[in-house]
Amino acid sequence: MPLTERDDMADTLLLLVEDSDTQALRIRRMLEGHGFHVHRVASGEEALDTLDARLPGLVIADYHLPGMNGGQLARQLRMNAVTRTIPVLILTEGIEPGLEREGLESGADAYIPKSSDPTLIVFRIRALLREHAAHAPSPVAEHMFRRARIMVIAPASPRLQAVPELIGQLRRDGHIVTLCPDPAELDPTLLHDPEHVPDCIVIDLACREFDGLEVCRVLDEWRQADLLSGNVPLRLLGVDGGPRPDAREFSARMFESGIDDLVSRDVGPAALALRIRVLVRRKLLQDDVRRIEVERQAREIAVKSARAEAAAIASKASLAEALEQANRELADANRKLIETQGKLVQTAKMASLGELVAGIAHEINNPLAFILAHKDTVARGLARVMELEATCTDAGHAAREADLTKCRDRVGSMNMGLRRIQNLVLNLRKFSRLDEGVFQLIDVPEALETVMALLTQKLGSGIVVRRQYEAPDRLYCQAALLNQVIMNIISNAADAILAAQPDDMSERGGIAEGEISIHTFLSHNAGGQDAYVFVITDNGPGIAPDVQERIFEPFFTTKPVGAGTGLGLAIAYSVVQAHHGSLQVGSVPGGGARFTISVPWHAGAGAEGQPAPPAPGAMR
Repeated sequence: MPLTERDDMADTLLLLVEDSDTQALRIRRMLEGHGFHVHRVASGEEALDTLDARLPGLVIADYHLPGMNGGQLARQLRMNAVTRTIPVLILTEGIEPGLEREGLESGADAYIPKSSDPTLIVFRIRALLREHAAHAPSPVAEHMFRRARIMVIAPASPRLQAVPELIGQLRRDGHIVTLCPDPAELDPTLLHDPEHVPDCIVIDLACREFDGLEVCRVLDEWRQADLLSGNVPLRLLGVDGGPRPDAREFSARMFESGIDDLVSRDVGPAALALRIRVLVRRKLLQDDVRRIEVERQAREIAVKSARAEAAAIASKASLAEALEQANRELADANRKLIETQGKLVQTAKMASLGELVAGIAHEINNPLAFILAHKDTVARGLARVMELEATCTDAGHAAREADLTKCRDRVGSMNMGLRRIQNLVLNLRKFSRLDEGVFQLIDVPEALETVMALLTQKLGSGIVVRRQYEAPDRLYCQAALLNQVIMNIISNAADAILAAQPDDMSERGGIAEGEISIHTFLSHNAGGQDAYVFVITDNGPGIAPDVQERIFEPFFTTKPVGAGTGLGLAIAYSVVQAHHGSLQVGSVPGGGARFTISVPWHAGAGAEGQPAPPAPGAMR
């Protein structure tokens, strides 16, 4: 029955693989006469290369082709998930014994002599296309056909004839084969290059140019690293030279080194290529399974994202209202927190006022005492000068000069005492100013020295304070609150040193001995935000681990009843948090405590008149 009708399959692309120009022209005219689009290539290797650009609906291949034959081409198509369902029709000049069986076993779908009736050939093609259209999945453009890549590591020596024969056989099977004469030239990055990584590496174990066992170990280490990244590992096949007296021990060492298969060269290139083909087929199947699983997971993620987006759009109005309500509640909670922090700061100041006033009174009393004493001395000296002035003798003149000199010295001492009182009052004013909530640019060394001056009485003459200022002088912060943080920590350090003094301290003069260190520096973080760091350490008894966990809790104190309120470090922690910083406590090797204060530092704050803006949410 003549074929005159055209159907939807007539526009399908057919790939014709025929090395004879005459036969190709005849078959092409016959197929195009029935409406098929035909693309002709002359070899199986060329056919595989065309699959990267476009997949045909059906492959028609001559069995007897130069290099790769039709059966080998069909086998290559069946090894890849993208081309696995493409029908393959093999044509031959005649019926040769065993040829049809070999072609069908290789994966071909039909086997027809070229001398068959053209009508029968077209009917057979349309039947195969119907089956393919009903069951074949739509190919994905980014996962096109690729040929298996095989690397042979063997010396390029003419005496090893099996190597060229093996390479030729593998290339006839359609594989991309490369020869590596020196394994030392291998680059481990090759395994991470998806365009060039081999699917199988064949290693000549009988050569004397390199140690095949060591090469297998190195390749297996590279392969294990690639396996951890989620890729399908390549296969390793070793080719031995022949019988060995220690064959069992040699095989055990090779498989321990990571090899997947061990073959003797005596089996011949064809059988060796078959063993390689089995390894490569498993590798490519695993690649397909992994790709399909990745695509499935990507589809699941896309579906979940789409559902989440739809739910978000559906509830956008209610979410916006809930978000607005949450923002209002958060703003109210933040306002209450700021008010509470301010009250705690004032509470801590009042709690420490008694101790501070006692220290200040002592500091003022000392210079006032010697000022009063010197005042009487100056008065008596001036009275004697007046009496000596009346006598005006040489002896009286000398005594008058001595009294005037003494009065001048006492006046200088009185002046020094008055200046000490003046500096003390000035430092007290600096510390107790009322603009705690205002962020401003402060001089850190000056602020720290103010704290030291206020703690002079507590530190005494035996506690040495060592300074190491490596950070910039300027810091944008809340000046009064930062002063209070440093003062609380240093005051606690002095108390700890005093409490750790031996019982016979009174016999040694009653002076507490110890050391406190203040270290400032900039910490350069990976995120780009630098931190201004204060590290305060002491050589006191340190802080027990169970106490460190609770030391910043409000009203928690280790001091005796009536000696502490438990608010000092709690307020200090809140102040540092308000600066978006951190306050940490630790131990010093050999005994002692370490407090580390870290607050954000802005490079722009170093220029006067250009302070950096405070961090969002900081106390105002």
